[in-house]
Amino acid sequence: MSSRALRRLKGEQRAQAALHALKLTDEDDKDEDEQMKRNTQTAHKQKKISNIFELVTSGMCDCLGAEIGEADVDVCPSDEEPAEGINERQQGAPLEKDAVKYEKSNKKKKKKKAPADGKDNLGAGDNIDAILETLDRSKGLSHRSTDNSASEHRPVLYVEHRNLNPETELKRYFGARAVLGDQRSKQRHRQFHRCTWMTVYKDTWPRFSRPGISMSLVESKDGIQHFTFEHNRDYQQVQFKFFDAVESVDPNNIVVLLQLNPYHIDSLLQLSDVCRMQEDQETARDLIERALYSFECSFHPVFSLTSGMCRLDFRRPENRAFYLVLFKHVIFLEKRGCPRTALEYCKLILRFVNYASSLDPDNDPLCMLLLFDFLCLRCREYTTLIRLYEEWEVHRNLSQLPNFSFSVALSYYQLSQQEDISPVENQQLKEKSNVLLQNALIMFPGVLMPLLDLCTVQPDAAVSSHAFFGPSIQTGQPPALSELVSLYVGRCHSLWKEAGQMLWLEENVRKVLNRVDKHDPYVEDCQNKRKQRYQSAPRNIHRHVLMSEIKAATATLPLEVTTQPGMGFDPLPPMDSIVSYTRPERQNMGASNESTLSLFFRSLLPNFNLQRPEDRQEVARAGHELNQEVNRLMVAMRDMLANIQFREPQWEDNHDRDEEEWD
Repeated sequence: MSSRALRRLKGEQRAQAALHALKLTDEDDKDEDEQMKRNTQTAHKQKKISNIFELVTSGMCDCLGAEIGEADVDVCPSDEEPAEGINERQQGAPLEKDAVKYEKSNKKKKKKKAPADGKDNLGAGDNIDAILETLDRSKGLSHRSTDNSASEHRPVLYVEHRNLNPETELKRYFGARAVLGDQRSKQRHRQFHRCTWMTVYKDTWPRFSRPGISMSLVESKDGIQHFTFEHNRDYQQVQFKFFDAVESVDPNNIVVLLQLNPYHIDSLLQLSDVCRMQEDQETARDLIERALYSFECSFHPVFSLTSGMCRLDFRRPENRAFYLVLFKHVIFLEKRGCPRTALEYCKLILRFVNYASSLDPDNDPLCMLLLFDFLCLRCREYTTLIRLYEEWEVHRNLSQLPNFSFSVALSYYQLSQQEDISPVENQQLKEKSNVLLQNALIMFPGVLMPLLDLCTVQPDAAVSSHAFFGPSIQTGQPPALSELVSLYVGRCHSLWKEAGQMLWLEENVRKVLNRVDKHDPYVEDCQNKRKQRYQSAPRNIHRHVLMSEIKAATATLPLEVTTQPGMGFDPLPPMDSIVSYTRPERQNMGASNESTLSLFFRSLLPNFNLQRPEDRQEVARAGHELNQEVNRLMVAMRDMLANIQFREPQWEDNHDRDEEEWD
């Protein structure tokens, strides 16, 4: 029997019980009803419905009688012989009396006991209620199971629009009143601006006008749409002025340029770095949000943030600015205390590249995988990290990255500490975390000592004196591995400071030392892998280290990276960049090298130049070589200052020396 039939049967039983109670009350009030009937008929004969209010009242009584008749349609007599009470209402009984009678019948119904048949009916009704509750529960469980299955079938990099707003996460922590403050009272007087997902227009920003950026569809192939940002002619001229301001090494020139063009992207990026170096984090974050708003207002109508079918080529400088703005926005969100929102933007960056069909390491131009695990642990999205590791390990070899090796083990440990899991599942998660952590320590032994040092934990003598974790491991690491280890330890050391995690780490370190002493073949295998791999890191890892600005990791960058002139608006551009327009050559001719005739022609033609192109190329080549030499000199001086050690003078013990000699 379906739930609809059960509900209909339940309604019929309740109607029968109500009818039985009404019949009992009709017998008690029979005399009173007859007297009311006589008075009513006498009144109608005298008035003959001269008052329109009585006509309305009688109509309302007819409606009320019709409703009661519909409720009792299954148990009432036939239409030819209607019930007695209904005939009385149709003859014009007053509404007030009828309502009083209905209330009295309900009160007497509650006071009187139901007969035996009524008990049987109520018992059947209780059974029907139980059956209906069972059906509702089964439906609820089915809906929950479908929701869980839907979330499991979603891509691991699924992005939701509502999670791109940091206020959503802040409201979850502190409440809407604490986050919004007095913004609600100002909403009535605010100006209407374009609705955006990533940022919200602020009243403190300059008035927005089209800065000259647009987005166009390059091609659509196999359901994947490739887009690119474009600069119009006016924006290109502003870009050339920005290059001049950067070469002047004066931030005031960038400020002046921003006053004239308040939504110029590269100027906002460069000035944000200047404010951050001056420890003005609020202004630096505000400039990045303004650049993000400018980008979002120039999106193509077909472009979608969350579909996963849109691509932006990192090789184009116009697109690289958008990637850099998103990366810096992620860093500021994490520092602001919104790791869940930062994780959503990290997924967004990974969705803009074709991560599924290519094994090219440059496919992740900003190497967001080095940051993904940290954000998952910060916002306690352990299942998301484990799922990404299991799905991408086959084609990306994530276990060869120190951050994933240690963070996945830590995720399993955190899941085993939850209270809503069974003891069997708890034991399985704990064993899985132990195995993964031991493998990570054997594969990357150089992580342990720097990690304990930053956590201010003194290692055991048996651990510090063992050769497997000794200083030789630190100095013998390949350069690329040292860069990855320093990056992970400098970023994630705060996640290991809990006492329970340190006890778990200590337990597994002792097990690793036992395996090393017993000459486990896995130890030798990992040692061979470290020697063969990690000889040189790809360019995207160097770019990520430069943008992360972790001092320990920046110090491990190779010389060919540190000697290159780096700009905050475009750090380490790819070697195969696709340039859509070029900057015109600057003419840096001094007046002392020009003759009077040359100056005369220059006054008539400002672009007049007597210097040959070969000479200009030689001057440019000499300037580039001089710049490289200066950079090498600066790196050498920095290394020299970093390695200076002050030693206390050692005095020889001379008991015959006069103690008053220094007086």
